[in-house]
Amino acid sequence: MIDKKKSVEEFEKLLNIMDKLRASCPWDRKQTFNTLRKLTIEETYELAEAILSQNDEAVRNELGDLMLHLVFYAKIGDEKGSFDIYDVLKGINEKLVYRHPHVFGDVKVKEAREVEENWEQLKIREKNGYKPVLSGVPPSLPAMIKANRIQEKVRGVGFDWEKKEQIWDKVREEIDELRDEIINNNKDNIESEIGDLIFSVINAARLYDIDPETALEKTNRKFIRRFNYLEKKTIKKGIPLQDMTLDEMNAIWEEAKGEE
Repeated sequence: MIDKKKSVEEFEKLLNIMDKLRASCPWDRKQTFNTLRKLTIEETYELAEAILSQNDEAVRNELGDLMLHLVFYAKIGDEKGSFDIYDVLKGINEKLVYRHPHVFGDVKVKEAREVEENWEQLKIREKNGYKPVLSGVPPSLPAMIKANRIQEKVRGVGFDWEKKEQIWDKVREEIDELRDEIINNNKDNIESEIGDLIFSVINAARLYDIDPETALEKTNRKFIRRFNYLEKKTIKKGIPLQDMTLDEMNAIWEEAKGEE
């Protein structure tokens, strides 16, 4: 059970430490939003790595690092007269209450998907004005994550397949179109069709409640693990990889699969 009093005390201690660092540490004193940005991205990826590794202690440590960054940005914002940590916390509290009318109001929902759809509708109506559906997708997101977020956003306003099984007809259609462009040897069109195919596969992952970024990263790790096995085996045999036939390499690859 969370001890909220102790948690608040530790958070206040972190705020005081940040005040001290900005006043006394040359490195901390010279940091800006822009200099912290790349470090925050790095910390976020380290948290993602800890989550994929299922290392709870590492997750805790990385969350602490990210918490430091959040406090750091708020401190700089305070110094600029733009906002402070109170504004940050007040803003997120108000947003969470507003976007969860099924918890803090009288709206009724039956499943998580309805919550997501309500969330997107509420975001559009925020600030008493129209907000384009895809305006909340950051342009700087990696392409795969961006594609997934685009698809989630438009689903929130009803732009989605009636049945998830329908996506496979779209995937097959994109494969056929890609094959045609390969036959025509049109490089620009091949690139376009590969993009369409990847987009449709990401869409399939979303429909089946699979995070495509996580799925691809797990496949990356699986490939690295198997290839490392292949490489170690060839080193033991004293045979360079480039001197082996594909059939010989495939045989060891199957061994690696059997070891998993």
